[in-house]
Parts: sequence; C-alpha cells; structure tokens
Amino acid sequence: MIITVFPGQGSQTPGFLAPWLELDGVRERLEGFGEASGVDLVAAGTEWDADRIRDTQIAQPLIVAASLVSAAALADAAGAAPGGVAGHSVGEIAALVASGVLSEGDGMRLVGIRGRAMAEAAAAEQTGMSAILGGDSEAVLARLADLDLTPANLNGAGQIVAAGALAALAALAEAPVAGTRVIPLQVAGAFHTRYMAPAVDTLRTAAAAVPVSDPAVTLWTNSDGSVVGSGRRAVDLLVEQVASPVRWDLCMESFAAHGVTGIIELAPAGTLVGLAKRALRGVPTVAVKTPDDLAAAAALLTGDGE
Repeated sequence: MIITVFPGQGSQTPGFLAPWLELDGVRERLEGFGEASGVDLVAAGTEWDADRIRDTQIAQPLIVAASLVSAAALADAAGAAPGGVAGHSVGEIAALVASGVLSEGDGMRLVGIRGRAMAEAAAAEQTGMSAILGGDSEAVLARLADLDLTPANLNGAGQIVAAGALAALAALAEAPVAGTRVIPLQVAGAFHTRYMAPAVDTLRTAAAAVPVSDPAVTLWTNSDGSVVGSGRRAVDLLVEQVASPVRWDLCMESFAAHGVTGIIELAPAGTLVGLAKRALRGVPTVAVKTPDDLAAAAALLTGDGE
C-alpha cells in the first residue's frame, strides 16, 4: 500500500508557493481556499516574510492549502489514488479532505477557525514548545513530568516535542536529559496541550455544523495511530487533538503493521519523510516540495518507480 501523508509543518519558507502557481488552475484554487479560510493565501505563499507566515493563524491555512494543491497535482500526474492517508497535527485536516471525509471548502473553513482559535488561546499565557532529539525516551518523559511539561508531539525516530510554560522549557534547556539536544521552536504557544482547551471548544462548535462522509481510503488518526472508519469519529478526534498529544510514533507503527510499502509527503514536505527514513527503514519515500517532485511521486504511487 502506497500512502500520502500531510505535514503539520515543513518547508513553508517565504515564497514557497510560487512554483505551484505556475500550474494551471492553482491560483484560482488558492484564491477560493483563501476566501474560505479568511487568509490571502496567494500573497502569504509568495510575498509575505518568514515572521508573518509563522503566525499560526496564517501558517495553518497555508500548510493545508499547499497540501491540497500538491495532492490534486499528484492525482493529475499519476492518474491514481493512494491506498491510505494520514496527517500530522493540522495536516489531519488535509488528510480528512483527501479521504473524502470533508469537502475542500469545509476543510479550509475549519483550518481558518482552528488557526485563529489556537492563536487566541496561545496569547492568553506565555508558553512555547521545544524539540528534544535523542536520549532515552522514558528518561525524557520523566523529566517532562517533573517540569510539568507535556510531550505534545511524540514523533518517533528519537524525537519528542515538549510544550508548556516558558520558564519550564528554559529549565529543560539549561539541564537537558543526558544524550539529548533541546531546540526551541518558533511557535506562538503550547499547542496540543491543556492550554489549547478554549480552541477545542471553538472548533467543536464549528465542526458540529459540517457535513461529513466516511473515509473512502484507509485513514489513520494522530490520537493513537489507529485506523478510523467513521467520518464523524474522525472529525471528533481532529477536534480533540488540538489539546492532546500528536502520536505520530504510533501512526508509523501502524503503517508498518498495515504493510505500507511507500510514503509520499505532500507540500510543504520534508519533516515526515525524514522521520519515516529513520523509523521505517527500507520503505521508499518521496517528499513533494515543488512541482518538480511530482514525477517521482507519481512513479512511486503507480509502481513505475519500483
């Protein structure tokens, strides 16, 4: 089974959408996505600087829009669909669209609401996130518990992202667990933690009014790495996941258990295939960062690259 995965972060550097705008119909799609999400995505992806597109209420719609544009371009290039989909963090919205659970318009409306609600929740207290690379995972988790920090992303491949109060993150950096490296992340707050509870309430209200369908392909959830067969359940998990940890480690374990034979990461790609190369050794991967990567992704998806 070849699957596509949708990032929650990636190479969304200034101007990264410019190459995609050279494809027929992409500008119009992005303009429509911008109307739905409340963000000028064409300007954000081609003109705005790094600080501006890092703002979570901009970054989230921008990431999802890029994923959907590249997914559509891949479908055109390959003439085939993946056997399954999964998304990391906000990438789950793109995965729900790709699996047929949500329409594109509803997905972009929800990501706009999600981004604004999470930005508002993040502004309430001084919090942040730091990546912890390497070390013994049990020792890392114990240290986080001692500091009242949350393992917000358990990404596998020796990577855990801690989230919580800035003072606690500073203490972690000053006295890291043996064998680890602590890297502060440029984010607005402690996402996927209890600090995001107000955003959950906002998103739940919006999601309740959205029509859903059951997924047409295998769909994994960040909640526990399991396969979800109910569209409404998938949306409910998407909502709750805003304030609960992302278990990408369990998703990758489940990919292996389900016999996944190839992984294509959609734009802005790079992060998830990097994790897969370390945790799922031997499984072919393609990161679709620009339209130049579509041929390799299509070859993997159709079997021509084997």
